Amino acid sequence: MRTVIFDMDGVIVDTEPVHRYAYFRHFEELGIAVTDAEYAQFTGRSTKNVYQHLKDRHGLAPGVGELVLSKRELFNRAFDEKPDLELLDGVRTLIEDLHRHGLELILASSASHSTIGRVMRRFELGPYFTHLLSGEDFPRSKPDPAIFVQAAALATAPRTQCVVIEDSANGVTAAKAAGLYCIGYNSVHSPLQDLSHADLVVTHFQELTAARVAAIAAD
Repeated sequence: MRTVIFDMDGVIVDTEPVHRYAYFRHFEELGIAVTDAEYAQFTGRSTKNVYQHLKDRHGLAPGVGELVLSKRELFNRAFDEKPDLELLDGVRTLIEDLHRHGLELILASSASHSTIGRVMRRFELGPYFTHLLSGEDFPRSKPDPAIFVQAAALATAPRTQCVVIEDSANGVTAAKAAGLYCIGYNSVHSPLQDLSHADLVVTHFQELTAARVAAIAAD
């Protein structure tokens, strides 16, 4: 493997509590009820896709764009005010090890460009990645494979030498549908996710090194 395609939320940084706060605060403002089970199905989907679903389901009057902006305002305020937001344990070491050994890194996240930019700036990760792909640029979210198809097309390596790291069932499904090898990260921050269809599942980034990733052979 020569190119590693990272998801972001739940893989690089745990912004899920911030997203959850912003979503449920917005749901309350909109006067709609969303169960934990329904919310779990949103993992790996873009905010635009989530609000299209909620608009169709609840007959919400505002347009999808307006709904997205309202939620994003709540998220940005919470993100900037949260002092204990940190990278997930071991992921910086892995990113630095992969980069030091010459593996190309690409980000393919369902997050907005705004959120990706905030994470890259706060943790100074931008120099490690050759491309930053946002789900808001694609009409359909993961499990649709489009974002990973595009990531593989941008990679310097052929598709057979690209590996995806994902923490959600939707993300793993998307990676496999794109024909890519997928490592499932069984994160405590992404509950209720079925990663059984990943090619390899790890519970901590200490299980991965540049040497181990580079040595993976796709079927």
